[in-house]
Amino acid sequence: MTGGPVLAVDQGTSGTKALVLCPERGVIGSGTAPVRPRYLPGGLVEVDPRELYDSVVTAGRAALAEAGTPVVAVGLANQGETVLAWDPATGEPLTDALVWQDRRAAPICAELDGHAEQLRHITGLPVDPYFAAPKMAWIRRHATGSGVVTTSDAWLVHRLTGAFVTDAATAGRTGLLDLDTVAWSGTALDLYGLGGERLPQVVDCDTPVGTTHAFGPPLPLTGLLVDQQAALLAQSADDPAAAKCTYGTGAFLLAQTGPEPHRATSGLVGCVAWRLRGRVAHCLDGQVYTVASAVRWLTDLGVISGAEDIDAVGGGVPDTGGVTFVPALAGLAAPWWRGDVRGSIGGLGLDTTRGHLVRALCEGIAAQVVDLAAAVAADRGAPLTSLRADGGLTRSALLMQAQADLLQLPVEVSSSPDATALGVGAVARLGHEPGLTLREAVPVWKPSAVYEPRISADEAEARLARFRAEVSAVVDRTGAGAGAAGGSGSGGAG
Repeated sequence: MTGGPVLAVDQGTSGTKALVLCPERGVIGSGTAPVRPRYLPGGLVEVDPRELYDSVVTAGRAALAEAGTPVVAVGLANQGETVLAWDPATGEPLTDALVWQDRRAAPICAELDGHAEQLRHITGLPVDPYFAAPKMAWIRRHATGSGVVTTSDAWLVHRLTGAFVTDAATAGRTGLLDLDTVAWSGTALDLYGLGGERLPQVVDCDTPVGTTHAFGPPLPLTGLLVDQQAALLAQSADDPAAAKCTYGTGAFLLAQTGPEPHRATSGLVGCVAWRLRGRVAHCLDGQVYTVASAVRWLTDLGVISGAEDIDAVGGGVPDTGGVTFVPALAGLAAPWWRGDVRGSIGGLGLDTTRGHLVRALCEGIAAQVVDLAAAVAADRGAPLTSLRADGGLTRSALLMQAQADLLQLPVEVSSSPDATALGVGAVARLGHEPGLTLREAVPVWKPSAVYEPRISADEAEARLARFRAEVSAVVDRTGAGAGAAGGSGSGGAG
């Protein structure tokens, strides 16, 4: 590879991670800064936007200081569906940022139930509070009519460079982007009550958008991409048929579908993967809302001391002891789209230990990912042959083994848990070096570990059947509910 190091910044839900990526030596500097979202009653999740920006600057400067060498460009990955209102004249935020997990816009989604299929056809996305448009509409109805209302990336880029842009993949997470034209949809804007809003220009992911002085010396910002698509780029550039799952705050399974728009039929999201040098790639996307956040919930209850405790505690028992854990602590995402459903733990007895609860959580997470993989296979018309995994929770051998067992496929764990940063770093390199090819820009993918299934297919199916029965029970107990707005995958893919 050619060119100098780049600074790759991954601004996530619970923190920002920045890496200095050298074409020859790999990661030569890193920095982190925490972000502390506020989890409030009623499914509200907010964060101070200034905390997001400060974390970007802090992590970026720390990575550069550790690297001790100049970089040639910066790439920024973002949360995707987190939104805020802000003043474009001053750059000051006018509201808190409503995080992607926030459910306050559910009533707006319910109002749009009659237009759900129309909006899904236009944008590829169901009508669900997870996406940006419902939350943007909520801000306009209930918070402020001033300034502009955008996803968090547009605000961060404006603070960094003064530009008013968003990349095509992040725009595709709003519910306002036409999947065919990759331009803002007037129909979708009107249906959400956002007609007439000033929206950022939709640019290629590898577009030089401006110069930032936030990290010290002036640096061009040449790469923008939503976080999960960045991780997909890093893990499937060498194999477009590969599916990846990132195990972070939630779990996110994505797989490429090619240059043409793909409208999912199994409850997944069909959206833009990236647009590089004017060429669009599309993908399928499925989510589990609570993964690390479910681990944190167990931690807050004192069941474990943290994620690093999962294997020690869960490995102390041979199985779940008959416990079934549906970790829908913020609702069920694809393919159910039931944000109103809450989690459940069944099969408790006097002999239930915390080890059983931890194992049941791992199996509950893995079972949801299995249903996402089944939906991807159904939509693409071909089964997966393996699953590539990244994210902090891939450090848990217990979780990765549970995933391989229930999926009945090898799970290949990335040698770097920071696939998102690697992906947006590659995009920044493409933006800085117009002659570079995608394969030259993306680091060679290699697994650090491969987990093979250790249980029979019959045993895996029996465990999945118990989990799906419990999911059906919690959905039935919840009833029709507002969270079903726009969801076409009710009942699951399995």
